[in-house]
Amino acid sequence: MLENIIKESKKDLQEIFNTVEDIEEYNSRKVLDAFIENKISETDFNTTTGYGYNDIGRDKIERVYASIFKAEAALVRSQFISGTHAISTALFALLRPGDTLLSISGKPYDTLDSVIGFNNNPSSLKAFNINYKQIDLVEEDFDYNKIKEVLKTNKIKLIEIQRSKGYSTRESINIEKIEKVIKEIRSVDKEVIIMIDNCYCEFVSKKEPVEVGADLVVGSLIKNLGGAIASNGGYIVGRKDLVELASERLNVAGQGSETGPSMNQNINILKGLYFAPMVVSSAVKTAIYTAYLFEKLGYKVSPKYQEERVDIVQNIIFNNEQDLINYVRAIQSNSKIDSNAIVEPSEMPGYDDKIIMASGSFTQGSSIELSCDGPLRSPYIAYQQGSISYYYGKIIVERAIKQLLKEDV
Repeated sequence: MLENIIKESKKDLQEIFNTVEDIEEYNSRKVLDAFIENKISETDFNTTTGYGYNDIGRDKIERVYASIFKAEAALVRSQFISGTHAISTALFALLRPGDTLLSISGKPYDTLDSVIGFNNNPSSLKAFNINYKQIDLVEEDFDYNKIKEVLKTNKIKLIEIQRSKGYSTRESINIEKIEKVIKEIRSVDKEVIIMIDNCYCEFVSKKEPVEVGADLVVGSLIKNLGGAIASNGGYIVGRKDLVELASERLNVAGQGSETGPSMNQNINILKGLYFAPMVVSSAVKTAIYTAYLFEKLGYKVSPKYQEERVDIVQNIIFNNEQDLINYVRAIQSNSKIDSNAIVEPSEMPGYDDKIIMASGSFTQGSSIELSCDGPLRSPYIAYQQGSISYYYGKIIVERAIKQLLKEDV
């Protein structure tokens, strides 16, 4: 049965893939133009150590990012260990005791629980007397009336929107909805800071959130924009004053963006960004193909293969623990690195539930390469993302499904 579905896929997916490739071409032009506009040269690959003063390559990388996002400024640093670290840095930079943070896309990703203070972590925002409010999505869209009501009756310092679904069952949020909600917010409050968690979403569409009015956009370099080449790092782009505050939080007050050694990472960050449109396109195609196969086999998936893509994440809903474990293990056993490992559900820092995770990647935790993970909680969803090339992803997913179905590989 699976072999027949695979044969039919090329014809059924061709038009959808053409749309993905159109977005890839558009974003490739954007990246190339930013490299040329900012005169990237071989000397920009040089590195700095220590304080990192006068790191011309680092400074040019940040101008390239600002150009691509159409932002006033950018902070792109290997000192960020994750997207969560970049988000946390921005929040602590912009919020003061007594301020209120409002999430309008529901509960943020699990790793932000300790940052916000849901578990009373002594280093959280809550510990510094920073308040938190939350408005859940309604029928896969923002609750516009509730947002305006809260803004009219409360002094909100910062609104946070998480575009990707995280470990939830909701849809990811497209750029059109981001644009609409920003207009609604600005009709009530012109001063509130609007910050977007853009992890997993970069280059999946033609527009980025700064272009539709976001003040600050935050993400990771071991996801989309690292192109599977950057070995670590994160970015913050947007208004110059806000980016500078974030740089002073990351580094030290009074020095900010002028310090921070690149430690031989400039060339990898630039290479990764250059290849990112192509790699993201491959990841999106792999997600679409995965959805197609599982749908045809009768599984529930989100998004469905014909639906709009907002990020690189594909959900497969197994509804039982063992199938989730078996599929994640099958992805691991067909990965390029550590294929001999048998992954086990385990406790992970920042998560309340046990997590099972396949990540046979060159860079630890690199979601853009091809990873698959999920919490051991109902409805037992596998969150699959990435693939450096479509054909690597296609082969791995086909083999993993065959193992799940106990067919000959």
